Amino acid sequence: MKTGLTIVVLVAAVVGLQAVREQQETLGRPTPANEHLLYVRSPEFMKRAALEYDSLLADIYWIRAVQHYGQTKLSPDANKNYDLLFPLLDLTTSLEPGFSIAYRFGAIFLAEPYPAGAGRTDLAIALLQKGLKQQPNKWEYVEDIGFIYYWWNQDYAAAAQWFMRASDMPGAPNWLSALAAVTLAKGGNRESSRRLWTEVLNSPDASWLKQQATFRLSQLDAMDQIATLESVVRLYRERTGMAPQSWFDLNRAGYIRGIPTDPSRHPYQLNPESGAITLAKDSPLNPLPAPEKPQG
Repeated sequence: MKTGLTIVVLVAAVVGLQAVREQQETLGRPTPANEHLLYVRSPEFMKRAALEYDSLLADIYWIRAVQHYGQTKLSPDANKNYDLLFPLLDLTTSLEPGFSIAYRFGAIFLAEPYPAGAGRTDLAIALLQKGLKQQPNKWEYVEDIGFIYYWWNQDYAAAAQWFMRASDMPGAPNWLSALAAVTLAKGGNRESSRRLWTEVLNSPDASWLKQQATFRLSQLDAMDQIATLESVVRLYRERTGMAPQSWFDLNRAGYIRGIPTDPSRHPYQLNPESGAITLAKDSPLNPLPAPEKPQG
């Protein structure tokens, strides 16, 4: 009975501390220096202490992980860090080993390059492998590991192996085996990237990632448009012997109409010296993915 009462008090304390912190933020007060302290870091201890309250505490730690990620991502602090993210996710999934969303969303939070995320693909993969130990037939975790190797690590051979492994598991969609073959053959070119994100967008099993897929497909559209515009600039240079100084020059010569905009409707920027085309600084599509790595 005492243990149960202790857990109730602990839960109330966590919720109370969170409420105080949110009230301070509402009043415009600075976040305390000890905000990044995590008082319980041992999943084993918390699992023993939680008893029948493990699911409730898992929910609390998951909410805290999402808040930590979101607030850190939006922070203007040049030295911001996501140091609590993995410990919070580790606690969450230790208390609730079948917490699928925590594994899958948590892996995205960890893998997203800094400063938009923690930039820790190693921890993202470790988190998903932890989930896979709990649910060995969860093909989604295997697919997600391949996804991290593909999109963020640009290790296409490893990505193809994980996609193929996922495709052999019960219930996996048919397109995974085809994706493995394309990944192995073509690496990270925009064609295979577009296929990956289109499959994610159209898959009912990946509804949690549809917003991310839409965003990434818009980025790929922008990259295609930039490549086309840069070829137009090169053609103008070859025919006139000079670089266009603005979009007006290309309009006047009949190469384009109007000012080209990216999929988010922000105008592209033309560098008159180099001929490079870039996104506007305020475009939500920033930053575009790194250039494709060659195979081999």
